[in-house]
Amino acid sequence: MLRWLLSMAVALTAPLPVVAQEKEPPRNFSQCQAIASRLPGATFARYEPSPASLFQPAAIADQPVKITYLGHSTFHIVTPGGVTIATDYNGWFKPPATPMVATMNNAHTTHYTLTPEPDIKYVLRGWSETPGEGIKHEVAIEDTFIRNVTTDINRWGRQAKDGNSIFIFEVQGLCIGHLGHLQQELDEGHYAEIGRLDVVMVPVDGGLTMGRESMSRVVQRLRARVILPMHRQGPVVDDFLSMFGPDYDQVMSSESTIEVSLRSLPKKPTIYVLKGAR
Repeated sequence: MLRWLLSMAVALTAPLPVVAQEKEPPRNFSQCQAIASRLPGATFARYEPSPASLFQPAAIADQPVKITYLGHSTFHIVTPGGVTIATDYNGWFKPPATPMVATMNNAHTTHYTLTPEPDIKYVLRGWSETPGEGIKHEVAIEDTFIRNVTTDINRWGRQAKDGNSIFIFEVQGLCIGHLGHLQQELDEGHYAEIGRLDVVMVPVDGGLTMGRESMSRVVQRLRARVILPMHRQGPVVDDFLSMFGPDYDQVMSSESTIEVSLRSLPKKPTIYVLKGAR
């Protein structure tokens, strides 16, 4: 009996075998999202980067990001680290060289292509191939972090859940957002996911996406310092501009390119109508 009790005590005190557990891959950190991201009405403070911050190598700190309007809803973004991005890439409006990254949404063929050039290293589709499911991108490329926030769209008369993606490009402390083919006013959940935006690219057609009143409310809620109109139809840019009062400056640029850095952001929110967008 004593021997049996001793053997049981040894068994109970013996170390348990180690069971291998799969670890979830670490998520990239978004500096553009508020810490209290789920609080309604949160105001996002301006972010001042330190040289040691992620995706901000000291050697290229505060160098500008170059943004060129190519047409429709396609912009060409060139980062200080040499990452090149084409937004809502459809293969028609092409940058000078094949971009490293192409983002798309599923609204119409003017916002995507099924045959992107094979030299494009990252093709980020803003919709899932599985109906009813969204898609999530969190991609770190050189000095750039790219993520997306999905919204619903009306595609050819049918509601497509999560068919549009708002892509956010985080570079050098800047938060650059492209609204894609936005057809719905954003709710607090969307704003929390987006976080702070310094630059926002906005469709201003006044109907194919949203009416000017609805779109102007979204822009004002996002509080970006640089607003870049896109996706226009006829003279609708003027209609869109009329929605903003003296709290906003307006610049009609003769150039299709703007260079932006965190330190060069205007103190007052400014709508830059680039060449080709008016």
